[in-house]
Amino acid sequence: METRPYVSWDLVGSFMVDAFQAAGIPEADAKICADVLMESDRRGIESHGTNRFKPIYIDRINDGILNPVTNYEILKETPTTLVADAHDGMGMVASHKMMTSLIEKAKTHGLAMGAIRNSSHYGIAGYWATMASKEGLLGITGTNARPSIAPTFGVENMMGTNPLTFAFPTDEEFDFILDCATSIVQRGKIEYYARQGKPTPKGMVIAHDGSALTDSEEILRRLVEGTAALTPLGGIGEELAGYKGYGYAAVVEILSAALTGGLFMKDLSNKDKNGNKRPYHLGHFFIVINPEFFMGLDTFKKTTGDILRGLRNSQKAPGQDRIYTAGEKEWDVWQVRQDKGVPMGEGVQKDFIAVRDMYHLDYKFPFEK
Repeated sequence: METRPYVSWDLVGSFMVDAFQAAGIPEADAKICADVLMESDRRGIESHGTNRFKPIYIDRINDGILNPVTNYEILKETPTTLVADAHDGMGMVASHKMMTSLIEKAKTHGLAMGAIRNSSHYGIAGYWATMASKEGLLGITGTNARPSIAPTFGVENMMGTNPLTFAFPTDEEFDFILDCATSIVQRGKIEYYARQGKPTPKGMVIAHDGSALTDSEEILRRLVEGTAALTPLGGIGEELAGYKGYGYAAVVEILSAALTGGLFMKDLSNKDKNGNKRPYHLGHFFIVINPEFFMGLDTFKKTTGDILRGLRNSQKAPGQDRIYTAGEKEWDVWQVRQDKGVPMGEGVQKDFIAVRDMYHLDYKFPFEK
């Protein structure tokens, strides 16, 4: 049962927009950034929601490693392709501009693909794929990130958690949305285990001596030190096919960097050779497909819906009463939260108060005594 206090969507959105503006982000851009963060919480993906508002965005702006004004420069464009440079601005703003253009291209030409270099964290990847599915199009996206995954048979963190994400329209109330990392676990999950005093399941993290680490507090420390790495989907070695997750992570790394001539792997660290903070210089890629140029949107939506219903109606394992398809759990979360608001734990509450006081904003939150 949820014990955290709920804060209304209107209040959370208004506050973040005002705070982002106080940090130097133009109003229209601030609204995009706030909406991306709230969409994470709407879907129950709290690892990328309001809890990242201060540490990932506000703090990085104040540290001088994230530009609040996004200089979105088009480097190359054709009727079906687009390459841009975000110049270390807001990844969410650059991605919104990119997807808006690609959607129009795909509506006209059937297919469109674009990529961005020198960007920053762009929020949940599913937001950008869903921009397409809401328009009756297929959306695909991925992004590289700071190094954290070790390759199969390796122990050094070389690639980011590199999500590979898809959103397809269906004839149901919710889209098919597959939005997940190519690592078996993300740092945020390990932080959760540590807060709960629980071990991290064996096989998710590897030490430099090749052993599997399970002490969650130790893992967090060693990830910072660079003496441990996350494992790709499948885990350590080949027995559970970790090479598959490793391969998909490499695909995302290549498409996020090679199409733009951008940076990759170790060069995405936010520290220079002297240990000073620097921008992340991330890359993203986006693909939009128009089903009308195949057998039509209605056919696509019905067939997709039939596939998903077939999966959910298949024989269930003993003790299980429901089979889910991608995007369904997120839809269920939204049905609960749309009227209640954002559940906000103590850490996010403190962040909101700190940012409000930092910028002298006139807000009073319901969780304050």
